[in-house]
Amino acid sequence: MSEYDEGVPGTIQIAPSILAADFGHLGDEVRAAEAAGADLIHVDVMDGHFVPNISLGPVVVEGLRPVTKLELDVHLMIDSPWDYLEAFARAGADSITVHVEACPDPADTIGQIHKLGKRAGIVMSPPTSVDAVEPFVELVERVLVMSVHPGFGGQSFLPEVLSKTDALSRWRKERSLSFDIQIDGGIKEANSREVVEKGVETLVAGSAIFGGDDYGQRISAMRAAAESGLAARDERAV
Repeated sequence: MSEYDEGVPGTIQIAPSILAADFGHLGDEVRAAEAAGADLIHVDVMDGHFVPNISLGPVVVEGLRPVTKLELDVHLMIDSPWDYLEAFARAGADSITVHVEACPDPADTIGQIHKLGKRAGIVMSPPTSVDAVEPFVELVERVLVMSVHPGFGGQSFLPEVLSKTDALSRWRKERSLSFDIQIDGGIKEANSREVVEKGVETLVAGSAIFGGDDYGQRISAMRAAAESGLAARDERAV
């Protein structure tokens, strides 16, 4: 288990993804999400190579850092992520998550993130087996399961990935670990209970939060659904 481990399995966290926010008023959007009860801010970084889209870079993270006290959770959907770790750490990222598919030596990349004093995460895309991240679950503070194909927002949730969160939850319990299980892609109030019942604590949501006027109501509804799933999960464990 990493010395940086601050995970709290069993605590629901809602992480609005700024990929779905209004980029013309990004600072205001992040402030509004924080005021509405968000627990952390998810920052998707795409390079046009690892995924077929381009989003933002360290300068945007640097601009957001003074805007919020929440964790800035940076998800690198990029080739050669190790080349950019220091830049994002310096810009103000609190946690950095890298794709197992993009790292020839994930343990080394995770170690570099920790040396920068940041929490580290490993993520897998839908086609990737959960076994690909199994060797690294003792090294990270977060495992992110993509429930859509990375690169674009607004896609439909892929329920088959829940077998991965189920396996991660089982490994965590068997090995007495405390990494956070996060899910990203097509998450909304309607499926929040289901994903939490399968081991998830942190729900990344883009259009389900930023796609309406009342962010507080949307976050509260998602949290209530997620907490009902957590209660059901705890009841089964007794």
